[in-house]
Amino acid sequence: MKSTMSLSAVLIAVFILSTAALAQEKTPVKVKSSEVVTGVVMVHVQRDAKTLELQCNQGASGCKILQSGNYLMVELPRNHGMYDCQNVEIYRADQDRPDAAQKIGEYCMVE
Repeated sequence: MKSTMSLSAVLIAVFILSTAALAQEKTPVKVKSSEVVTGVVMVHVQRDAKTLELQCNQGASGCKILQSGNYLMVELPRNHGMYDCQNVEIYRADQDRPDAAQKIGEYCMVE
């Protein structure tokens, strides 16, 4: 009985730590433009002074053509996401209230 309780405590601790590791900071980005080229959605964004390109496969879940404007972006941890690259999630939200953000898409980030 004692070993069962210890195992349960360890599993709960691992779950809490893994959940905390997945909680990432939402950084502001500005979408400059979006386009579709042969089935690939390309979203051109600016983060600070750096220009980035986000890509996803048209028709895939989480692949959206974004309108120009301000969004929040989260870089996912390694090996998380649907693409074999640096995955990011884009959120529509008031930048003053990042906790109330709504996920609108998932993309591969090309720097």
